[in-house]
Amino acid sequence: MKRILLGATLPFLAFVAPFGAGATSPSATETPAAGAVTSAAAGQRAAADPIDAEAMNLLQQVLDRVRSQYVDTVPDEKIIEAAVKGILTSLDPHSSYLDTSSYADIRVQTSGEFGGLGIEITVEDGLVKVVSPIDDTPASRAGIKPGDLIVKIGDEAVQGMTIKDAVERMRGPVGTPVTISVRRGEDEPFPLTLERAVVRSQAVKYETEGNVGYIRITSFTEQTQSGLEKALAEIERKLDGRVAGYVVDLRNNPGGLLMQAVSVADSFLDSGTIVSTRGRGDVETQRFEAAPGDLTGGRPVIVLVNGGSASASEIVAGALQDHGRAVLLGTQSFGKGSVQTIMPLISGKHAVKMTTARYYTPSGRSIQAVGITPDISVEQAKLEPVEQTAARREADLPGALGGKNGERAADHAAEHPADGPETAATAVAATEKPFDYQRARAVDLLTGMAAFRQPVMQTTPQFVEQKLTEPTGS
Repeated sequence: MKRILLGATLPFLAFVAPFGAGATSPSATETPAAGAVTSAAAGQRAAADPIDAEAMNLLQQVLDRVRSQYVDTVPDEKIIEAAVKGILTSLDPHSSYLDTSSYADIRVQTSGEFGGLGIEITVEDGLVKVVSPIDDTPASRAGIKPGDLIVKIGDEAVQGMTIKDAVERMRGPVGTPVTISVRRGEDEPFPLTLERAVVRSQAVKYETEGNVGYIRITSFTEQTQSGLEKALAEIERKLDGRVAGYVVDLRNNPGGLLMQAVSVADSFLDSGTIVSTRGRGDVETQRFEAAPGDLTGGRPVIVLVNGGSASASEIVAGALQDHGRAVLLGTQSFGKGSVQTIMPLISGKHAVKMTTARYYTPSGRSIQAVGITPDISVEQAKLEPVEQTAARREADLPGALGGKNGERAADHAAEHPADGPETAATAVAATEKPFDYQRARAVDLLTGMAAFRQPVMQTTPQFVEQKLTEPTGS
């Protein structure tokens, strides 16, 4: 990974994006980089002005009334915690108080590592369904397959259980056992006892489509940059270096760690600003610059975005768009342009998550509550077969001339029937995976660009000059 040139930095930086009223998505934390220098402005803000005595007296009066006159006795800890929550949630949708459980969850989510079985799951018809096992984990080694249904965890049936409940029951200390009951197809459920191990979540998935590399980044955790580097290396190896370009899919990526977003953007850039932040009073608190070395060798890049692409995703998309390094395709992004700082409290078990800055793209744009507009607007769509009569071609005509190699037209037509417009749609409908129209457009664009760059083959036939004699009348 390339070294990032840092200006001033703030501790515990986080990017989060809630989806839906009152919902809270995974947060992200950052620690200062080695050698980073904290700006004077940031230091000055640490020294807060004295609290207004009258306002403080109001809070004290309310606390006293609750403690002395509420119908039931309420522990002081609960009263204070409620007051703290109220203070923070009243600021903006992204500021909040993190109790012991929430703070522990954030640390797990941003590290990308946890003790568990290594299964990506969803809930279907009230049952826990395996989306896919993660490679080299207890689940993959035990033979868990996509589509398997987990019907019991331990002695508890999962019918009606939420994903969060199921995950909590399967995670646990490394080395401890857990028994699950698995139903595969129409067979009877069978038990599997697995030993929990360290699992690294797959923040990056990749595959090839023709000569195009497809990279899906689902979140920005501590595993993202290493996952991206692995994806790029494997795609290059698989295609033997003949890569037409890359599709980087940031759709429905809610964000994550700032430094991972900076690092991912830097992977596609040689120089220039990646992102800057400004705190209270519009004072710039930090600026991140790209270092030399494009990991793709300057190959074309298309970035997919939609309304679920937020925060760290928008940092990457905005940087690549402003530098003209990538074409953005899809729909308007979420529009979260603020920075949250996660500050551990004295106990170390609780923390405060609070908005401390706004971030700006290299051109100085703030995308807060606006989002990033793609270069090519493409709504997600469904491709359906269209009934259409196949058109006649030259080879279908009686007595049509054969080709240069002497093959008769009738024989060629029999071996290569005409493809009507319905053929492609029918093929799409028959594929196992749901058709992704936006991804298909991106792949087609890169494939077309690669074809346009290929030199035209010198296959022009040698024509013999003939003198045509016009008949003369007598």
